[in-house]
Amino acid sequence: MDGSHPSHEAPSIGQPTPEVVSAVSVMNSQYLLFGSLSLAVLILSLLFLARKKAQSRGNSLLLVGASDGGKTAILSTLLYKQTLPTHTSMQTNMANISLPPSNKALRIIDVPGHPRIRDQFREYMSDAKAVAFVVDASTISRNGAAVADHLHQVLHTLTSLPPSQVPPAFTIVAHKCDLLKASTNATSEQLAINRVRTILERELDKRKASHAGGVGMESLGAEGEEGAELGGLECSGNEFKFAEWEGGEVAFIGTSVAVGKAAVVDGEKRDGLSDFRDWLVELP
Repeated sequence: MDGSHPSHEAPSIGQPTPEVVSAVSVMNSQYLLFGSLSLAVLILSLLFLARKKAQSRGNSLLLVGASDGGKTAILSTLLYKQTLPTHTSMQTNMANISLPPSNKALRIIDVPGHPRIRDQFREYMSDAKAVAFVVDASTISRNGAAVADHLHQVLHTLTSLPPSQVPPAFTIVAHKCDLLKASTNATSEQLAINRVRTILERELDKRKASHAGGVGMESLGAEGEEGAELGGLECSGNEFKFAEWEGGEVAFIGTSVAVGKAAVVDGEKRDGLSDFRDWLVELP
């Protein structure tokens, strides 16, 4: 026994000391990564839903046009399946209807045509699936300038919608066509449509030319204060033509109703609103 003691070797200087990674740190990193990914997915989902909602088409039909044009009579016929006696309205009427044969749901908003309140239609444009501008075809020859003034405001609004909104479908309804006598070459509906289209194109072309020449709209029957500032009449040609309007497609439909008479809503028989119902059913 030599009495020697076991030697203890000191760690060499410069030798790396192994690190001990805490299990808690690893779990925290995983939770942080998972939380970040979940938050990113949530934000993307919200942005997608918001964009989809902004670009979706509404579910309302706006009935606009001059007073005594027949808007409320159309509303009552679509709602009650018969035409009730009506009077000039000074307040907005609303109703929910279902369209046969698919029972397609639609909300109808009848906006008064009085010059002081007719611009209220703008309040409902964000939810508009379609806009129908109703014209009394039997009197358009006498008040064409005033009707064109109102229509000009509607066209301006349609062309001024934000890019995020899907533009509503648009039709001009030549109403009360039953008051026009059909000929051997054309039905009363065709005569009403041709008359309304011709007069409104002529009046809107005057407004388009006057606007380009800097002439005030007051001389053309403008009843609003902003007439001289309105756009919305741009066409691919020099003259104003609905077929060349850059704001989109314009449909024309001839309609009529009979007070106290039941409407025909199904079967092969047709009534004065059948073409209008067909147009509504085919809306996307």
